[in-house]
Amino acid sequence: MKVHHRLFLGLLLVFGLAGCGSNEIVTNVGELDFEQPLKIPELLEPEILEDGTKHFTLTMGPGTTEFFPGTNTDTWGINGSYLGPTVRVSRGDQVSFDVVNNLGEVSTLHWHGMLLPPEMDGGPHQMIEAGETWKPHWTIDQPAATTWFHPHLHGNTAQHVYRGLAGMFIIDDEDSEKLPSEYGVDDIPLIVQDKLFTSDGQLEWDDDGSYGLLGDEILVNGTHDPYLEVTANQVRFRLLNGSNARAYNFGFTDGRSFQVVGNDAGLLNEPVTLDRIMLSPGERAEIVVQFEPGDETILRSYSGTAGIESGEFDLLKIIAADELTESEPISGELSSVPPIEVPEDAKIRQFNLTMENDINGKKMDMKRIDEVVAAGTTEIWEIHNFGPEHNFHIHNAAFRVLEVAGGEPKEYERGRKDTVFIPHGASVKIVVEFADYTDMEFPLMYHCHLLKHEDGGMMGQFLLVEPGTEEEAPLELDIEVDESHQH
Repeated sequence: MKVHHRLFLGLLLVFGLAGCGSNEIVTNVGELDFEQPLKIPELLEPEILEDGTKHFTLTMGPGTTEFFPGTNTDTWGINGSYLGPTVRVSRGDQVSFDVVNNLGEVSTLHWHGMLLPPEMDGGPHQMIEAGETWKPHWTIDQPAATTWFHPHLHGNTAQHVYRGLAGMFIIDDEDSEKLPSEYGVDDIPLIVQDKLFTSDGQLEWDDDGSYGLLGDEILVNGTHDPYLEVTANQVRFRLLNGSNARAYNFGFTDGRSFQVVGNDAGLLNEPVTLDRIMLSPGERAEIVVQFEPGDETILRSYSGTAGIESGEFDLLKIIAADELTESEPISGELSSVPPIEVPEDAKIRQFNLTMENDINGKKMDMKRIDEVVAAGTTEIWEIHNFGPEHNFHIHNAAFRVLEVAGGEPKEYERGRKDTVFIPHGASVKIVVEFADYTDMEFPLMYHCHLLKHEDGGMMGQFLLVEPGTEEEAPLELDIEVDESHQH
């Protein structure tokens, strides 16, 4: 078995200091041989129903995965032993799913970044009991974006995601098709996750630090020690930080620049050229990288200043073929969707994130409605971080970042997003565009996407209601809550 182990000091940092906010660097640089071909998640083919609906089956279940040659690790997966297939659809498609739970315990499957009826959201109120099948359905009605799916079981999201339950959900439209779009060739998903492994190659669970689990081994698409051969001169990488707590500062070891073409919730209006981009858990970015024949480079995560960035990791070696297919240069105009604007009379809401992993002094309560929002409206949300590093994700909405710590956001952060990083002691102001679905019974969530914080109660609930009916909305739900699955 080939497992890379740190020296005692490195292990101490992972298990202790790194989890408490230390900026000491844990690294795998120089330890990888890049011997495993990068796995590309299967592109799931739908069944086309009589009415044209694209129907998919996603089955969650246990399995074993060979991350290290000759060693089988116990894992969970969707339609396989670890991670899930990629779902790819176009704006306007009607979609339906059979989500089958063969885990032996209750879970959920949430569509992160999706605009859809609240009862189809897959949050903590749409629990799928062991052996049961959930059947969500909706019409794709949002701009092209790289979204994803993962469990959202209140109190146990962190462990369910960590064991392997996640997958990418790609939405196309006329704008996105102008970019490299051949899946697995010049359009490649990269799901990046950190792990801790025991000496016999099993997944280890240690989330005692203030942020939760920070691992010292990195998987990309469930591949350890990966390399990728590219055959096109321009490659679109869809970066997803699928980790529980760790942030990544993506860049290339040869210093090459790349074009950022998309944020969480859609394409940028025009590309932004960078040589580094930071993503906190749950955030996504689409980047286009230029290659010359015979190029070799390593995608690396560089250490940053925040506690969740305390590590430097080689992620993926990329080797360009001697002959590359040529594609047209990236257009200076990407998305035709106008930026989210601030209405003159926008409602302003305040959210305080604290050291106690709560929001506005309250822990998550499945029965309590914290906010009532008029569907289809645009609001200003101001999020103030009085604790360590956090981030903030809103269901069924897209937003534009207006301010970070009193200053303008970086240029690439100004596109459509659904998750934003909030540094320690900082405030972030966002303008939020809510979906126009309404539901007085099924709430939606806003929360920190550091999964230990989310599970610990740093989450609130809101209802989307018909404008003018806000006063009629219940502030307490008439439901029974089974807390046996929560820790």
